Amino acid sequence: MTKHLTTTALGLALLAGPAMAQETLRMATIEPSLGQAITMATFANIVNDNLDGVEIEVAGGGAATLHMLEVGRGNLEMSMVSPTIFRLMQNGVAMYQNEPDAPEASENIDLLMWFPYGAYHYAVRGDSDITMLDDIEGTTVFLGPQGGGAYNTAAAWIEATTGLVAGEDYEAISSNWATGFQAFLDGSVDMYVNGCLDPCQQFIQFTETESVRFIGPESTEGEQVEAFLGNERFITEIQPGAYENQVNDAAVPANDTWVGIGVRGDLDEELVYQITRAFWENIDQVTSDAPWASAITLETAVLPLGDMPLHPGAARYYEEVGAISN
Repeated sequence: MTKHLTTTALGLALLAGPAMAQETLRMATIEPSLGQAITMATFANIVNDNLDGVEIEVAGGGAATLHMLEVGRGNLEMSMVSPTIFRLMQNGVAMYQNEPDAPEASENIDLLMWFPYGAYHYAVRGDSDITMLDDIEGTTVFLGPQGGGAYNTAAAWIEATTGLVAGEDYEAISSNWATGFQAFLDGSVDMYVNGCLDPCQQFIQFTETESVRFIGPESTEGEQVEAFLGNERFITEIQPGAYENQVNDAAVPANDTWVGIGVRGDLDEELVYQITRAFWENIDQVTSDAPWASAITLETAVLPLGDMPLHPGAARYYEEVGAISN
């Protein structure tokens, strides 16, 4: 069941001139407690508060990989997107191998903006004898919902840096985000993985009563790591002291990636232009303590990642402000 994050109805007209009927746009995102869903809900709130004639209804829950497919099919207007997952969708492989319309659907997904996903945190209890990713052989872990982009990314990072394969060298439980975190709270999994920008709500909650250690691989070098990173992923660090009861005394290397807000390619150009402008012209409404506020910029919003094109309406706004050139 999905959870509605925001439902703000606004009337009047989108633009001066002849009256326009109100546009209701459906945005799907992942588990509402996750940082990426909060970013997207904040985007919707800013647009709803500043653009007459538009209502973005946000529903949280489920996998972004499925949401992307539904945008391409025309059943949703907006969702979280990923450059790497978009390429899989174009080719009808991996989680899309049983979706024969995936390549065609990918032609109807355009980009509105990119934003950082956040460092993948590979977390164990502070008193665990697991001190690096190379130690998880034989353990039980939560990587993310199976079939989702986060699961596949975490499993691929572990394999590229340690050689350990999910389902062969360690058990990766099948669970959604909420029950996966609960399993970590209960101690029924040895490691919990969550990609987010610090401070992450899940680790704030966990460290109220438990100590935590974030772990990285023994090495982040080699051809397999380079192949994993490609042009759309990068290595970052989780700093010591990010949380109370965090036992790390040095920075921990981690993988990060870019995700974004995608829109139906056949949405009206003027509508998408106005949505894009409403967000960027009012981004100062984001509170200064929002962890993603300082990480999102016009320059990174339009990075040439993967093969996903900017929606013409969004591209028009970015051209006007000099973020991209004609």
